[in-house]
Amino acid sequence: MSLLEDLHWRYATKKMNGKKVPQDKLDYILEAARLAPSSSGLQPYKIIVISDKALLEKIKGISWNQSQVTDCSHLLVFAAWDHYSNERVSEVFNYTMDERGLPHETMDDYKANILSLYEPLGQTWQAEHASKQSYISFAMAIAAAAEQKVDATPVEGFVPEQLDKLLKLEGSGYKSTLLLPLGYREEENDWLVNMKKVRTPKEDFISEMTIADAAEYNEEPMDKSIGDLKK
Repeated sequence: MSLLEDLHWRYATKKMNGKKVPQDKLDYILEAARLAPSSSGLQPYKIIVISDKALLEKIKGISWNQSQVTDCSHLLVFAAWDHYSNERVSEVFNYTMDERGLPHETMDDYKANILSLYEPLGQTWQAEHASKQSYISFAMAIAAAAEQKVDATPVEGFVPEQLDKLLKLEGSGYKSTLLLPLGYREEENDWLVNMKKVRTPKEDFISEMTIADAAEYNEEPMDKSIGDLKK
């Protein structure tokens, strides 16, 4: 089945039946998330996998009591860096150079360029930037789940501060960003299962532009370039 067919099949499952997702399918979904692109290849996020029912009950209480949180097989919690630092960026680049058999200093100029751009923008911007990177991995996980015929429900409806405290993320350098329950639909009790999938019409969603369509704008040349951030 093609990716487009898989995406037509999936929907935001509202009621799950508690059936366990096989380990090989879970591993496949997690590997797709791990292989997602990220800015400068930093992967400033991680995934916490939870299947313990007692813990899921506590998370449900701070997730607007959404039943998928406890009826799922596994809950994926995406958590992103709360800031960028020389230590964190260096650790990633040094590991990359080790894996590629290159000297650590190979990426020194690139690393310095990143930090010189990110540091003045402040920790709030940095946390938001890292959070956006986790959404890319999140999307890859959803697509992989659809391919494996595993239902997945994107969840932003939770209290991050309370979840961070519950999962002991406070002071760890990470903040929770998204939840993704994985499981299987309970068709007889899911009001959305047979609803038509509706998306913005192509003609409204996609447009093409040329220079003739653009506004007159004389941009000041940038004195720094970070190059291609998606690796």
